[in-house]
Amino acid sequence: MNQQKRIILISLITGTVLMVMKFAAYFLTNSNFVLTDAAESIVNVVASAFAFYSIYLASVPRDENHPYGHGKVEFFSVFIEGALIGIAGLIIILKSSYSFFNPEPIHDLVLGSVIIGTTGIINGVLGYYMIKKGKAIPSITIEADGRHLLTDTVTSAGLVVGLLLIYFTKILWLDSALSIIVGLYIVFTAYKLIRRSVAGLMDETDFAIVSEVVKVLSERRHEEWIDIHNLRAQKYGHELHIDCHLTLPNYFDLNRVHEEVKLVDKLINDEAGIRTEFFIHTDPCLPYCCHYCSMPNCPIRSEAKRDEIPWTLENVMRNKKHYEQ
Repeated sequence: MNQQKRIILISLITGTVLMVMKFAAYFLTNSNFVLTDAAESIVNVVASAFAFYSIYLASVPRDENHPYGHGKVEFFSVFIEGALIGIAGLIIILKSSYSFFNPEPIHDLVLGSVIIGTTGIINGVLGYYMIKKGKAIPSITIEADGRHLLTDTVTSAGLVVGLLLIYFTKILWLDSALSIIVGLYIVFTAYKLIRRSVAGLMDETDFAIVSEVVKVLSERRHEEWIDIHNLRAQKYGHELHIDCHLTLPNYFDLNRVHEEVKLVDKLINDEAGIRTEFFIHTDPCLPYCCHYCSMPNCPIRSEAKRDEIPWTLENVMRNKKHYEQ
């Protein structure tokens, strides 16, 4: 968590400095196109401040009111960031639409381009770093903030090109027209962030993460693990919670069952790349399981093994043993 706080704090300080630079460029040029970037920088600062708080809250230990911890606040943070970006985009579109029909003189475009280009490069480097770190930790808040900064870099690059185009062509209405295009791009980016946050808040399955879990289980499965089914996953910030049913030989005593459950838990936490909390319900095997069971020297086997049922995403997420498929 200290690493996450440090990254967000760097983003917050950098965003504040860049915001001042962008508004200086706007007052220097009086360009709506520059204002689009300056207005979005306000969102960067506010979003980073909220992200800093959400990461702090996500690190608070679970309590009676929050038995699964406070990790979901990170999804809420991403929602706020997306909403703020969307509002900024809509304001930019409205102001630029008005200015399209009522253009105002603009000036010092070359100097403004230099300032905006510099801020874009800084945002690009920081955004790439945050996305890389956000995936490694993992933290959806840091990754979302990084993607936002990369969006800002794309905006700044387009801004520099547009300002130079206006400077050389002297076509003033391009300032507002290009601002509208950038505003639409910002709104689309906001939609993607909101969509992702709502998916997390509604416990939508993250198939990339679950697929990796299933892959590890399949490649490292033990002969005692007859099947895994009814697997469900929920993300709580940087932590994954999985419910599943594990079928084991029905002659195992409680101690052996407990050991097998611990092995599943340890395997995923060691090799799946994400901290995972398991809630495993164990099922006893039935005679119908024998035809795909690999357990050697089984004292109750009713028939020889004749099928190999792979553990695929589709198989393990079904709410029934494999023999019922």
